Amino acid sequence: MSYSGSGNTGSPSDAGSPSNAGSAWRNDGGVPPHAFDPDLQPELFRGVLTRRVFAFLIDLVVLSVPVILGYIFIGLFGIITLGLGWMLFWLAWPATIVWAIVYYGASIGGPHSATMGMRAMDLELRTWYGAPGYFVLGACHAVLYWVSISFLTPLVLLVGLFNGRRRLLHDMILGTVIINSSVRTQVAPISRSSY
Repeated sequence: MSYSGSGNTGSPSDAGSPSNAGSAWRNDGGVPPHAFDPDLQPELFRGVLTRRVFAFLIDLVVLSVPVILGYIFIGLFGIITLGLGWMLFWLAWPATIVWAIVYYGASIGGPHSATMGMRAMDLELRTWYGAPGYFVLGACHAVLYWVSISFLTPLVLLVGLFNGRRRLLHDMILGTVIINSSVRTQVAPISRSSY
């Protein structure tokens, strides 16, 4: 964030005065505009919804492989231990949920701001003001997606057809946007005079 427009123009001697108290930490109360404009940069959003579907399917496979291997291990371990190992099955479902949250958090919080499926489909997650994703945002993104699908049916995904940034409901709530990553590197950001 740029603090150049904070209005703190006084000298250091009057920095503690009531009129300037704390103004060095403010950015004039404004909210930064969206970093990606679908009208000026339509190539950032071209085909995003279709590729998100395929990215989701790839991520589903990536998530499923360790879970399936875990169930096979518990089954074989139960046979070897004459049934005692099967008591681990009660841990399998919570471990699956933790694995999914860690996967999304670590992937979106990583250097590419994308899961393996998103990277394969040339997509990346950004905040509405253009910053890359981070672990908590990635984890919340996954949880909110599954909650919205569970309570509002998969028809909630149609929200993406009715906005220029192709954002889904959970994207809007979290303030994120999914864009074409290869196009982002070629497109210069929109020039802004100030925040």
